[in-house]
Amino acid sequence: MTKQSREKDITSSSPDGRLTTAARSAKAEQFVTVSKARFEAVMKAAEHSGLLGEKSKRIGGRISPALIEQAKKHTGIETDTDLIEFALANVALDDNFGATFRKTQGTVDPDLKLGF
Repeated sequence: MTKQSREKDITSSSPDGRLTTAARSAKAEQFVTVSKARFEAVMKAAEHSGLLGEKSKRIGGRISPALIEQAKKHTGIETDTDLIEFALANVALDDNFGATFRKTQGTVDPDLKLGF
C-alpha cells in the first residue's frame, strides 16, 4: 500500500465560510488542518518578525512532484513560491512548544492555586 493511498482528504466549510482541508494519515491516526486563517497568521507573524522584507534571494532544488501537490492540496496554496515561503515561515517561526511542554510536564507545584 502506498503512502498516498493510506491518506484521506476531507474538505469542509467552517461557519464563517472558510474552506478547511484536513488530511488523515491512516498510520498515525492524526488530522492536520491548514486553513486560510492559519496561512494568514503565519505570514503576518513572519512579516512582523522582519522575515518577509526584500525578496532578492532565489532558491532552487529538485522536489518530488507528489510532495508539492500534496502540500498544495493540504494548504490550499496554489503557487510554488507562496508554498515555499509559507513552509519556510513555519520553520523559521517554530517556537518548539511541544518539546518545551513535554520537558516541563510535572514541574508545576501541585499546591499552586490556579483560581478555579
